[in-house]
Amino acid sequence: MEYKVKDLSLAKRGRLEIEWAEMRMPVLMKIRKRFEKEKPLKGITIAACLHVTKETAVLVRTLVAGGAEVALAPSNPLSTQDSVAAALAEEGIHVFAWRGMTTEEYYEAIGHALSYDPDITMDDGADMITTLHEMHRGVKNKNVEVALKTAGHIPDIHKVRGGTEETTTGVTRIKAMERDGILMYPVIAVNNAYTKYLFDNRYGTGQSTIDGILRSTNVLLAGKVAVVAGYGWCGRGIALRLKGMGARVIITEVNPLRALEAVMDGFEVMPMKEAAKIGDIFITATGNIKVIRKEHFELMKDGAILANAGHFNVEVWIPDLESLSVSKREIRPNVTEYRLKSGKRLYLLAEGRLVNLAAAEGHPSEVMDLSFSNQALSVEYLVKNRGKLEPKVYNVPKEIDEEVARLKLESMGVKIDTLTEEQKEYLESWTLGT
Repeated sequence: MEYKVKDLSLAKRGRLEIEWAEMRMPVLMKIRKRFEKEKPLKGITIAACLHVTKETAVLVRTLVAGGAEVALAPSNPLSTQDSVAAALAEEGIHVFAWRGMTTEEYYEAIGHALSYDPDITMDDGADMITTLHEMHRGVKNKNVEVALKTAGHIPDIHKVRGGTEETTTGVTRIKAMERDGILMYPVIAVNNAYTKYLFDNRYGTGQSTIDGILRSTNVLLAGKVAVVAGYGWCGRGIALRLKGMGARVIITEVNPLRALEAVMDGFEVMPMKEAAKIGDIFITATGNIKVIRKEHFELMKDGAILANAGHFNVEVWIPDLESLSVSKREIRPNVTEYRLKSGKRLYLLAEGRLVNLAAAEGHPSEVMDLSFSNQALSVEYLVKNRGKLEPKVYNVPKEIDEEVARLKLESMGVKIDTLTEEQKEYLESWTLGT
């Protein structure tokens, strides 16, 4: 099977959406121009598990321009933009994605992508790399068996030169693999690049999460009590945007340093059990499980809205919500009403999945320009450094991070100073003091 998408007739619209994104991703387009000339990825097969959006399409086109063959699976069952998937399929990309996949179909898609025996893997959440390793290790669970059956064989993990990971959640999982001694090839943590997490996580997640909530509900944020679980870079961005739109923002945290920072940034900080009583809107951004659960649902107001901005749909614990409910119905697109035994109604957005991608379009193209430029250059780095890297998690090389920032500033018409030789000498000396 060369591709599997919802409707190939959507390709024309998808091409226009990709064109719109390309106009707003000048750094990646500059990298593409170089890739077209140099072909640094010639002969390389890439299996990617990424959100199939117009921005991802710009990245995929860039990798193909560099000479790569790309097989693409989604990294969330609800995040695929079907028109974009159709456009990529029409261009010869092996894309296996459509919006509204079942879990089984999702792992079938990963199996299809892995069937091409990749030299490089690209992840957003680490489902592909973990599936590949579990196949190799002979792990038996339903998802791995589905992927293996679809692939038709166990891909040669020794052929893989390296991988990349886009998210905080995925980096955490891969670092656990490294710690347990089972990681079999080097992985670059794209998420850890300054030009990724300081911009994508903060400004991208902040804006797109609010976009998803407003598209789903059309509620007024001004005057609402908004509870943000987690004050990492994603949580900070969400809190900042909520505050800017007039919401009263409460932060819940388990990390004392982040909690202290939230207080110093002017937010209220309290345990979820206290916040549950007064919140109008709840947004999780922790990467952890059961952040909002039974004892919190029971305390919430009638009409409270529940949204998740973390990678997996485990932060708002749906089994507890189901157990407390006597009925549920879809009252608006991406809004499920749960009526509790007490008579209260709680509203879950986008089935508890990433609200910014399931209910909106994900991050703006301008911020994904940074993240995906890091991806493209990290893939090139892995290809050039085959055999030189151990099976560990590596940060994006500093020179790549700084090059992406420099190109972005250049595209924005912003100039900065450079150090003089005297200043460089001063910074490198220990003898020059008072």
